[in-house]
Amino acid sequence: MGNLIYKLFLIVILSLTFTSCNNDDDKNDLESLNGDYSGTFTVVYLNGDTFSNAVTLSFNEGKNYKSSGNGNNNDFYPAGGSGPYEMRNSKITFSDNNIWLAHFDWNLILSGEYGYSINGNELNIFANRTEFGLYKYELLK
Repeated sequence: MGNLIYKLFLIVILSLTFTSCNNDDDKNDLESLNGDYSGTFTVVYLNGDTFSNAVTLSFNEGKNYKSSGNGNNNDFYPAGGSGPYEMRNSKITFSDNNIWLAHFDWNLILSGEYGYSINGNELNIFANRTEFGLYKYELLK
């Protein structure tokens, strides 16, 4: 019985040690994120409607971002966005600082919390807004 408790205690300690290392990954990702990206923005709404357009996204060392917008024909797929961003717990939180009109889906603005993955020069940013749909950016540096 004592041996089992010792093993469980050891597993818990090791698990906490490894999960606390995730912040280092965010720091490394933050350092490698700087630069200009281009690719495709896609939104898939709950009703199945899908819209895509070309997009650019820039990150600088001052922890600011700028995303192109207005899509083709001023359709706001995507709308764009710019301001500071923060990476924490394998998420990116964008804080858009622009003033917007209320005549389109505001989830098309690059703002709020997104998941991300980085693989070499590939950056994928995604958010599943359960009441609206899936918003994703597939980008290359």
